[in-house]
Amino acid sequence: MNWSLLLDGLQLLVFGMGMVYAFLIVMIVLMYILAKVLAPFGAKFDALKAPAAPAQPAARASDDASIAAAAAAAVDFFRKK
Repeated sequence: MNWSLLLDGLQLLVFGMGMVYAFLIVMIVLMYILAKVLAPFGAKFDALKAPAAPAQPAARASDDASIAAAAAAAVDFFRKK
């Protein structure tokens, strides 16, 4: 068996995994720095967002009441059969 070829493959594996690991470390550091640099601008964009429309609890309550009435009517109908 050619051990030289196997060792070359192992060296390539270690080098490739090391490069991926180094790239990920650099990317995380740069993202952290970018987040710190852009943080003051985030408050400006949050102020520009439109407020969400408030929910309509009265309409929902009437919908729940109509659903409950329909369910009660269905139960009565099947009990009378």
